Amino acid sequence: MKNTLSSQQLDHCAPHNTLRRSVLFVSLSLCAALSLPNVADAFTEAPTLTRQVTDGKLASIAKRLPEKPEVIKPFGTPGRYGGVLRTALRGGADYNAITRLVGPQGLTRWTPDYTDVVPNVAESWSANADNSEYTFKLRQGMRWSDGEPFNADDILFAMNDIVANRQFFTTPPSRYVINDKLVSVSKIDDYTVVFKFAGPYRRFIKELAAPVAQHPVLYAKHYCKQFHPKYNEHIADLLKQYKTGDWQTLMRVKCGDVEAATRWGNPDRPTLDPWLITTPYGASTTQTIMRRNPYFWQVDTKGQQLPYIDQLQFSTIDEVETIVLAAINGQLDFQLRHINQVQNRPVLAENASKGKYVLFSSVDTVANSAGLYLNYTTQKPQLRELIRNKDFRIALSLGMNRYDINNIIFLGQGQPRQIGPVKGSPFYNERLATQYVQYDPKTANQLLDKLGLTKRDADGYRLYPNGGRISLNAIVSSAMSFQVDTLELIRQQWAKLGIELIVNASERSLYYERAQRNDYDISIEVFSGGIQPEADLHTFLSLNRAESRQSLLWVQWFESNGKQGDEPTPNMKKRMALYEKWMVANQQKEADDLLKQIFELAADEFDVLGTVGPTKLTGVRNSRLTNVVDNMPSSWAYPTPAPVLPQQWFYK
Repeated sequence: MKNTLSSQQLDHCAPHNTLRRSVLFVSLSLCAALSLPNVADAFTEAPTLTRQVTDGKLASIAKRLPEKPEVIKPFGTPGRYGGVLRTALRGGADYNAITRLVGPQGLTRWTPDYTDVVPNVAESWSANADNSEYTFKLRQGMRWSDGEPFNADDILFAMNDIVANRQFFTTPPSRYVINDKLVSVSKIDDYTVVFKFAGPYRRFIKELAAPVAQHPVLYAKHYCKQFHPKYNEHIADLLKQYKTGDWQTLMRVKCGDVEAATRWGNPDRPTLDPWLITTPYGASTTQTIMRRNPYFWQVDTKGQQLPYIDQLQFSTIDEVETIVLAAINGQLDFQLRHINQVQNRPVLAENASKGKYVLFSSVDTVANSAGLYLNYTTQKPQLRELIRNKDFRIALSLGMNRYDINNIIFLGQGQPRQIGPVKGSPFYNERLATQYVQYDPKTANQLLDKLGLTKRDADGYRLYPNGGRISLNAIVSSAMSFQVDTLELIRQQWAKLGIELIVNASERSLYYERAQRNDYDISIEVFSGGIQPEADLHTFLSLNRAESRQSLLWVQWFESNGKQGDEPTPNMKKRMALYEKWMVANQQKEADDLLKQIFELAADEFDVLGTVGPTKLTGVRNSRLTNVVDNMPSSWAYPTPAPVLPQQWFYK
């Protein structure tokens, strides 16, 4: 369903600034929030909640909503209440799929077209002249899911007692640190808080829209303080009761954390989400169930409290093929994650009538569908030296037949590509995107010979000068079958160069565990940064302690100021130095120039290898499910589908 807001409606969408009105990636409304006067005087609620009010088990809706609830214009028509939305998780470590659907209810959120941010939990914000200080106005009368007030004290507790606590975070999350100093958070009144940084932080508002920046609104003080030694002098008794070794672990179990399974494991944890856990998520659970939040703080243009859908049902399914089969059999009402690759589109299209679903498309925002991180700090000393030699990396790239990979694995829907922003982006870098993508085994062999790798064993594999086969171990999640298949093709192609590639496919949690142990030579991943590269730079920089796999030890080195991990290459040091300047740049042109320099240095180093650029992604939705946007962006930083507001989906 596609629709466009009028100019008058657009004027209500951004009390903090003027939104860009160009539609870059999707044909849908730039903003869904409308002003309060458009709402009917009387609010209405789901019938199940009305019965609870009548029975005296729940306060009236007027007492449950903020004084000024956010008003959402649905992406089609105002909806009706009821129904269960069925979707699937992949295995026991796919908890972020819940975050994507329920939505990271941060202070801000991305607009549906992924071009700007708007207020979310915050009613509005303002910044000082150099963007070092942000003042957030909260929604008066807003409540946690248990009915207790949400106000500035909750944000102070989250930031000053959790984020700033070195027992809880040995190293504070980088998004709250500028010039090596953690943000200072203070309270003006019950509904006004100030975030003050040690320098300009132009991107902070966009950072808050990311799923990894939910800390300010994640911890309900009235509930979580019982697990904090500052507020509970009997914390030792509580640790003994729950058989937990320290308060930090107990806090994470009971109150969750960003990107943590425990966030969805405690039904008693108060939240600001549209739906609440009733059947908890866990590594061994087969189903997670959530019901509507009676205190959710958004309404539609008719004054109906959101969400429309009564219940979410997440089924844990181990294999992608089984998720596809569940979709074909009509057992899933919405699914994009895990089935979205082009390889599944033919069978999904063929069975749409049988499964009573329709297909929708999603715009992939990535830079590469299957990119290779070469581990600069592999545990193999001789291989480490080779990986750090640019000619070796060029040889590996020239030895990949990306045209075969595209045609066989991606059905010819992509294009051979390295990394970086896509064409049309102001940050597009031709060299970063296209260097060494041609298939040239002759030149590749010549480069390997010049490196002194001329001796081969009986199987034709090259040997190190002092003996021993040159062999690279690649880790991959078995859930990503297209990446497993990509590696298998590369294995055959590199064998012709005399380079052995061993493919280690494993269950998702083991895959991440191997990465954290530095137990890999190559890690294959979807590379971010095609669209909105500023939102996720970990492919180019040592930023993410889980995903920046040129070397996770480099991330530790930067985070600890050189006290832990391994010292990075000079090129990566230069990139990170530019990144630090970029973070505090107050003028957009200055920031853009710094980012372009980072991409130039990444092109110089050529430290990661791409295969095939993004292809069109495919999802399925129940044919009666309404207000689901076609061509929504697909990204974790976005994160899909949260900004298109699943709380306004409903069944016809």
